Amino acid sequence: MRLNTLFSLTGFIILVAGTWCPVLHPIIGNWDVYDGNKPYGITILLVALIGIIGSVFSQVKITRFAAWASLFLVVVFYLLALLKVHTSFNFIPFRSVAEYLSGKIRFKWGWYLLFGGPLLAIAGVLFSRRPAFTNNIEAAAKQN
Repeated sequence: MRLNTLFSLTGFIILVAGTWCPVLHPIIGNWDVYDGNKPYGITILLVALIGIIGSVFSQVKITRFAAWASLFLVVVFYLLALLKVHTSFNFIPFRSVAEYLSGKIRFKWGWYLLFGGPLLAIAGVLFSRRPAFTNNIEAAAKQN
């Protein structure tokens, strides 16, 4: 297995692990991706699994698509989490109380894994290169 494929595979494994790590700390307990939005978390997990399969079978186009798609999904999930944090207490008529309670929701360390995994997978895809040698026997057979 080449080094860039190993980077991509490691990035997708980190992304899968990051879906179960705490990403938000509301007033009580910790939330992972599945607590935030279960179908969206399953979508991120499926894209990461497709990336793992593409990396194992050395399918560069599938791995590239899965790496970029996983980064896009994580960025959208982060934006949705920001909106959820800032609008979760809008039902309270007193604005100062709503802002105080929204300020108590903290982002946790799981975001590092959620962003680091796709970035590592993209690094593995971007720095892929063609093999340094060509097989002259197969090239000559194709010409005939």
